[in-house]
Amino acid sequence: MPEETTSCCHGDGESSCAGCVKHKHRDKASKEYKCLVSRLKRIEGQVRGVTKMVEDDRYCVDILTQVSAIQSALNSFNKELLAQHIRTCVVDDIREGHDEVVDELVATLQKVMK
Repeated sequence: MPEETTSCCHGDGESSCAGCVKHKHRDKASKEYKCLVSRLKRIEGQVRGVTKMVEDDRYCVDILTQVSAIQSALNSFNKELLAQHIRTCVVDDIREGHDEVVDELVATLQKVMK
């Protein structure tokens, strides 16, 4: 199961530090990891394509259509990552008695669903 860790900017291991950054170990060989990275690389290619379209003075509607496709691809990426987060991090934290993860999840959903 992926391991979630917190690192502190001060190096003292305090989890309440405002500068702390959470990390989640992902198995680089897993199907889920490869799927996420593959999606991001496709999105990166789409963005490069839009840059080229702008540089080539392509018609605005064509560019807007491609940007819409990128937004859709990012939404799909978010859905997959969110599902993985709930199945692993959220479930593990709740099992360990860290119920505050539910508030974090609610706040995250509110940000993602703007």
